[in-house]
Amino acid sequence: MAYFGYHVKEERMGVCVTDDQVQVAYKLFGQGERYVVLVHGWMVSGEVFSSLLPYLRTEVTWIVPDLRGTGDSDKPKSGYTLARHAKDVMSVVDHLGVGNFALVGHSMGGQIAQQIAATHSTRVNALALLNSVPASGIPLPEEATQLFRHSAGSKESQTAILNMACKTLTDEALASLLADAGSISGACIEENFDAWTAGGFADIIGNIHAPTLVLATDDPFLPPDFLTQAVVDPIPNASLVHLPGPGHYPQVEAPAQTAAILDAFLIGR
Repeated sequence: MAYFGYHVKEERMGVCVTDDQVQVAYKLFGQGERYVVLVHGWMVSGEVFSSLLPYLRTEVTWIVPDLRGTGDSDKPKSGYTLARHAKDVMSVVDHLGVGNFALVGHSMGGQIAQQIAATHSTRVNALALLNSVPASGIPLPEEATQLFRHSAGSKESQTAILNMACKTLTDEALASLLADAGSISGACIEENFDAWTAGGFADIIGNIHAPTLVLATDDPFLPPDFLTQAVVDPIPNASLVHLPGPGHYPQVEAPAQTAAILDAFLIGR
């Protein structure tokens, strides 16, 4: 299957102002009337998809928001909930005048994508979840909670987290992820950690009507058997694909393979 790389001129940047006056930055890649929103997870921004984008088809418009508290978006002192992030993503989509769209969510971004697909089921035509945290959340042991929740501003802690989560991360990719993580606000890291570990919206997952693909890897935190039980089984019309090798960040650790899986699932829907 052929893939087409991006040129810098094809990237367009914009800002959407939400109903609570927070500026949410986004980037657009590719051209086309089919739209796919890429929703990033915890401790990173939309930059986490930068390795993936060169392998994605340019006849699709890819929308990559920076969730509030990350990247080029505003960093308010509080308000970092899954529901608020879902509302912000919808604000970006509506700001761009997009009707129907597909969603790709990674990790906590998978929770956000699930919430959007459940509450805007008539607009989401496909849902792809990359090592997604389940809607019910995933509580961590106390030692891990202390490490994760208080990792803001600590390169040592964030390096430890990434080294635990990843299997095939290059030194260059690790440095890029750490640079991104170092720019995330402390309130965002702490409140988002509380949000994704708690989940709390499993009761609405049955409202998802979009065909759903759950991508599992050799993620030590979210192995395939767990994702099958906690994410695939509760969602109607969901199936699982296992990509062996990478850990928690397949879009960084194995971008070409991840793009091929997304392409086969999303294109044509």
